[in-house]
Amino acid sequence: MGIPTHTLPSGDELPALGFGTYDLDDEQTTESVRTALEAGYAHIDTAEGYHNEVAIGDVLAAYDRDDLFLTSKVLPKHLDYESVIASCEASLDRLGTDYLDLYLIHWPNPAISLRETLRAMARLHDRGLVRNVGVSNFSAYQLSCAHHISEVPIAVNQIEFHPWFQRPDLVDYCHETDTVVEAAAPLARTDVLDDAVVQELAEKHDRSPAQIVLGWAVDRDVVPLPRSSSPEHVRANADLDVSLDEEDRRRLDGCDRDQPVYDFPAREWTGDVYGIEQ
Repeated sequence: MGIPTHTLPSGDELPALGFGTYDLDDEQTTESVRTALEAGYAHIDTAEGYHNEVAIGDVLAAYDRDDLFLTSKVLPKHLDYESVIASCEASLDRLGTDYLDLYLIHWPNPAISLRETLRAMARLHDRGLVRNVGVSNFSAYQLSCAHHISEVPIAVNQIEFHPWFQRPDLVDYCHETDTVVEAAAPLARTDVLDDAVVQELAEKHDRSPAQIVLGWAVDRDVVPLPRSSSPEHVRANADLDVSLDEEDRRRLDGCDRDQPVYDFPAREWTGDVYGIEQ
């Protein structure tokens, strides 16, 4: 089965499955991204904070850029106007490309004006360096503000989403506002693969637990971004031929524990990610 797509406000088609590259070193990145592209992924997700854009760019150089959907993200410490521009230009240089299909605010930063950040995003869009603008880890409240003030449509909100952390109010708001939901950590960093319901459905359908969870996300109109350093798992995760029936989906929907693996209510403001000084 082919990978379906979501049409963004720009008219661009976003593949409904992407390959995530968080926490992969250069060697793992090179092998995994190459395996992903050979397995049929056309959507690669990275960020300046992942420190692997150079390795990704080296792999992408062997492929037709127009066949790929490439996303990167700007760190929250770089959300002032000039730093957004500089961060994007630096990401493009490291990735060896003239444009990003999607550029995301990686995390909201309450110490920097969102209006200023989005003005910079609009400037990047006007220059043709960024084809689509989005956000990541935004609440419905933050996203509604972004929609209200952005000069360019907010196309995507990339959030933590998996069977143990389903966030129905946020997902519903995204869908109501034509904001595509991307699932970071769609497998709860593998924690959810041991869930009893997931295991039972994997046995029922003769699929891997990961395939069950990813198929469920796609059925929910969510774009999962699984990451793996195992070539076998990378290839298996690209196979979306999973036919869940209504009862299967109901059981997975019932797994929600409101339990995140990374998006906790508080933040560690003293680290380098936010750049917030007292």
